[in-house]
Amino acid sequence: MTLTLTLPQAGGGLQPYALRGSAPAKAAARRPFNRIAYSAAHVVADPLAAVDPWLHCAVDWDATINYRRHLWSLGLGVAEAMDTAQRGMGLDWPTSLELIRRSLDAAKEMPGALVASGCGTDHLVLEEVKTVDDVIRGYEEQMAAIEKLGGKLIVMASRALARVATSPADYERVYDRILRQARQPVVLHWLGDMFDPALAGYWGSPNSDRAMDTALGIIHAHAAKVDGIKISLLDKDKEIAMRRRLPPGVRMYTGDDFNYAELIAGDGVGNAANRQQSDALLGIFDAIAPAASAALGELAAGNIDKFHAILGPTVPLSRHIFAAPTRFYKTGVVFMAWLNGHQSHFTMVGGQQSTRSLQHLAELFRLADAANLLEQPELAVRRMKTLLAMHGVE
Repeated sequence: MTLTLTLPQAGGGLQPYALRGSAPAKAAARRPFNRIAYSAAHVVADPLAAVDPWLHCAVDWDATINYRRHLWSLGLGVAEAMDTAQRGMGLDWPTSLELIRRSLDAAKEMPGALVASGCGTDHLVLEEVKTVDDVIRGYEEQMAAIEKLGGKLIVMASRALARVATSPADYERVYDRILRQARQPVVLHWLGDMFDPALAGYWGSPNSDRAMDTALGIIHAHAAKVDGIKISLLDKDKEIAMRRRLPPGVRMYTGDDFNYAELIAGDGVGNAANRQQSDALLGIFDAIAPAASAALGELAAGNIDKFHAILGPTVPLSRHIFAAPTRFYKTGVVFMAWLNGHQSHFTMVGGQQSTRSLQHLAELFRLADAANLLEQPELAVRRMKTLLAMHGVE
């Protein structure tokens, strides 16, 4: 029987919609991937907590960690306490550290589970940060806490550093200090200002080419301490240009939620694998985890056409979820988790479920269906109808 519902349409008004998607792709029996693939994972809010969501965060720890187990079961790694987990948009540092601790503990129960954790300066009060030394101390505090737990670091871009740095030399000083101390190779993180306007001009220049030169200089100076760099600029040409210039053994982790399929597949250009293709550290992999796993399995088996056949249809959905204002993409990620039954409610820490319109979510539903990403269609329709009713569409 065809499942139908009535959805808002662009330009106003309502229109009947019949689901047309087929069954979601199934991940093959655990086949080793030939790319490292991290999903930046969301957190599940506790909707029953007696807190003011704009002021305090309450996390449903069981549901949050269970979703990480789901990602690991699909062969994906977890990039923990990143912006997908609403870091700096509802998730504070003490809660982030507790999340990292719980995730690392849970990973011990699953052989081969990958976890890398966000290390930043978000516990600092920006108005009180006056010098680069303040930024260094902020990074060192989080670094010590995560490494004490045995965690691998993702050195996140710092709003505080962007605020006080006056030249590329300030960035070189900060990253030199942090990388020299790191116990194991880290992942660096270049997050564009479309994700966070406070990071405009990162690496000491508003010109992306000059900024890239600074970042690459730091990487080459500390190549043994850099596992890779994730860049989230939503510009595939910039990612490829940087990938071509990486030192041997340093990975490019694509953070391009607009062009990930072709970047992961690679172009074969370059004298080493790390210059020919990208690994992945993506927020969208949270929302499309089964498809991502199935596609990566096909890629590892040499079935490039099947890889694109599975992952290609997810790209329009991802571009919609990450549409401007891009920083609100977390709402779409959590919405997908709710539609697919990975959590029992559509609420978010910080009340962030309100950042996208009903029309945006309706189009997301259509695109998820078109990409064969609705894991339980009957449940998805029922929950979408609940949301519609809340907005006066019955």
